[in-house]
Amino acid sequence: MQLNHYNTNFEKRTFPIILVCDNVTNAPNIGSLFRISDAFGVEKLVLCGKHIPLGRKMTRTSRATEKVVDFEVSESAKEVVKNFKQDNYQIIALEITDRSEAIHNVEFSSEKPIVLVIGDENFGVSEDILEISDAVIHIDMFGQNSSMNVVQATNIVLYEMTKQRLK
Repeated sequence: MQLNHYNTNFEKRTFPIILVCDNVTNAPNIGSLFRISDAFGVEKLVLCGKHIPLGRKMTRTSRATEKVVDFEVSESAKEVVKNFKQDNYQIIALEITDRSEAIHNVEFSSEKPIVLVIGDENFGVSEDILEISDAVIHIDMFGQNSSMNVVQATNIVLYEMTKQRLK
């Protein structure tokens, strides 16, 4: 018998992971980020940028998870990340750079809370944030394309982070 969200045996759990979105402004992507934040027990979702669409297009994708996920909106991702860094969070940026490490080689801290920073659909994580990050990670890809949708990539990383925390 196929189970649904009313009869699954999944343990409700929150992980010390903050998801910071650096200018992610596509409404369906934001809605999907609410859903995966709920699914992976993210402690808080922080949406950063000047124009964050929280209207009907977003809620159609979020499927009411915006009502249960702790979130805030801030104009400056850099300031948000700097504040978390001062509070002793491990800052992890998801971006392909000349110094990024493949996710399958990364052991995430089990001691410190984590801030995962994801970037704008077109321009990625800003250089300012990359500079203050403790680690920059990427997902190895084997086709012609060198990028994937921000939500798909975030799913993969959150899966790996929570899997490591459960050990």
